[in-house]
Amino acid sequence: MAKFLVQNGAPLYGVVQISGAKNAVLPEMASAILTKEKCKISDVPNLIDVKVMKEILVSLGGSINQIEENVLEINMEELSKHEASYEHTSKMRASFLLMGPLLARAGYAKVYMPGGCTIGERPIGLHLKGFEALGAEIIAKENYIEATAPENGLKGAAIYLDFPSVGATENIMMAAVLANGTTYIENAAQEPEIVDLANFMNKMGAKIKGAGTDTIKIEGVKSLHGAAHNVIPDRIETATFMLAAAITRGEVMIKNVVPDHVKPITAKLRECGVTVEITEEGLYVNAKERKLIATDLKTLPYPGFPTDIQSPFMSFLTTVEGSSTVIETVFENRFMHVAELNRMGANIKTEGNRAIVQGGKKLEGSSVIATDLRAGAAMVLAGLVASGTTEVSQIYHVERGYEKFVEKFRALGANILRIED
Repeated sequence: MAKFLVQNGAPLYGVVQISGAKNAVLPEMASAILTKEKCKISDVPNLIDVKVMKEILVSLGGSINQIEENVLEINMEELSKHEASYEHTSKMRASFLLMGPLLARAGYAKVYMPGGCTIGERPIGLHLKGFEALGAEIIAKENYIEATAPENGLKGAAIYLDFPSVGATENIMMAAVLANGTTYIENAAQEPEIVDLANFMNKMGAKIKGAGTDTIKIEGVKSLHGAAHNVIPDRIETATFMLAAAITRGEVMIKNVVPDHVKPITAKLRECGVTVEITEEGLYVNAKERKLIATDLKTLPYPGFPTDIQSPFMSFLTTVEGSSTVIETVFENRFMHVAELNRMGANIKTEGNRAIVQGGKKLEGSSVIATDLRAGAAMVLAGLVASGTTEVSQIYHVERGYEKFVEKFRALGANILRIED
């Protein structure tokens, strides 16, 4: 098993280029199932999750060509299977996004229960509720779900989501684009990745309006055609490097960003005393020789503070003076990193969905675990300012979501190594 070895070093300094968004490219790859024509997707990050999605699409009968670095050509003309195997789906949560496009194109889908990070239940009931509203018959077994469309195809419907789930919004959108009639998704997720998926499918000939708002309108069309698309920059990677500059009291220019996508992180860092400026080059973050102070935060669906940045931001809060309150409202299991930070000398107490961080503590290197993807990044950030060596294990979580993680940090001056145990 591979590990990261992280040591305290100088403040991070330099320029970093952000990769395409993992949480945008995975549903976009799945949506290529909706057409028999070739699709070209650019700015595709080289990640384990992307590799798994490629394997799934090939197993369904598709072909994928890497026509240049970070550019994929996907051809799903031959759709010989309508079932995503347990071997693949057990590796990542996003595999369930295959159900919508398979159901829309083939009228049938069988998908095994997905895996991924253990940060909460993340129930798929909202997905299934949407498919049923479109007319699909659902058969739920212990470890897989089958969905079958009526003989005359899916039919547009008005669907209200009890929670603005990103995955459910994406899956229902993909199912509805080929349905008969018009579909409305109310209380829809508003994340930038939703907008990017809608933009891609509209290029393919879909008729989607309102993506990025709480109501999405989808007029069904007979068929979709091929298209070319550039994936948006990864806002979670952007925020991670913003926090890397802040926690090390460094100075970093972050390129290939959409500043609007990281507004909550920008606002909270400014509250703490960090300089964050939007420039023509990108996002400039400067925490050099700053006296930084605590702040409170509460995770919320977009455009609120993202749950994916809660753990890295908590690492930062352990290093600033004062007491901070962190409230997690999205995932019930997302404080597993607290025990790891406390092992490094942090003073964090949790009660239910609330964590109290007593900042200004001197962190010490320790052996810690990446309990999930973003918690792994949080451990690395803490290791950058801890005395001694921090050994982070179970880093396969991190490599599921960050492209060239070690290389990018080392280019900024971080003392981090990836070793095979």
